[in-house]
Amino acid sequence: MPGIDRLKVRRSFDAQAHEYDRHAVVQKRVIDRIVRLLPPDISPGLILDIGSGTGALLQRMAARYAESRLMGLDMAFGMGVAARDRLAGNSRVQFVTADAEHLPFSDGSFDLVLSTSTFQWLERLEPAFMELRRVLQPEGRFCFALFGEQTLFELRDSYRAALAKEGKGSPDRTHRFKSSDNVATALAVAGLELEYLVSELEVDHYPDVPHLLRSIRRIGAGNAAPGSSRGLSERRVMLGMMAEYQRVFGGDGRIPATYEVIYGVVRKKSAATGRSAG
Repeated sequence: MPGIDRLKVRRSFDAQAHEYDRHAVVQKRVIDRIVRLLPPDISPGLILDIGSGTGALLQRMAARYAESRLMGLDMAFGMGVAARDRLAGNSRVQFVTADAEHLPFSDGSFDLVLSTSTFQWLERLEPAFMELRRVLQPEGRFCFALFGEQTLFELRDSYRAALAKEGKGSPDRTHRFKSSDNVATALAVAGLELEYLVSELEVDHYPDVPHLLRSIRRIGAGNAAPGSSRGLSERRVMLGMMAEYQRVFGGDGRIPATYEVIYGVVRKKSAATGRSAG
């Protein structure tokens, strides 16, 4: 089972930052949904967006919370450049290039932490959830969305079918997305109180498999497995995958691509409510 090459992920998103907004269709809908999920009773003084990308969510937060200061964090420098351009002139917003597993902030720095379409790129959720709990104020909220295990199942199943037929022992390099149970368990381990967790499906349609693959690559979300599998054998597997995808899932001149989005709202309990705030 392949892991996740974080350097490969960073380089991919860095290179495609200029294309991201044109092709991140599902990701834009996810931002709309997470904004609707925000608790109505909060007035955060300092907000952190982990995996802030091109700054679309930060822009919405700056408009919604006119008195708040905001921090955008992304491990891809190119994404930070795009976000700075989007929010140029807004002195309440700052950016830092860093990793979700090693947040460069003091304990209890933020009233609200947000993240969309980011945590699926982590090998393990627990270390990152513990880090964000550390930087949350007591009673602070963490609102997030990440892609779940049914994401792109059509592509995964078609690739595995082609691999079984043509791969002759080649490794399965498909990305493993987390389940809702994985997320809930990791939050509990990190000591965060779950207020809301739901899984929803989004389905996009494309003319054919090459169009889908190009769209995925243009937002930087290519395969994050370590290593590379190129050559004639891999080409046969890819051609077999495209034929299988079209045969099983195609219809009406289009193919579907399913995304499972796991949404959650959690709270960091204070010592007064029975759990340590440290």
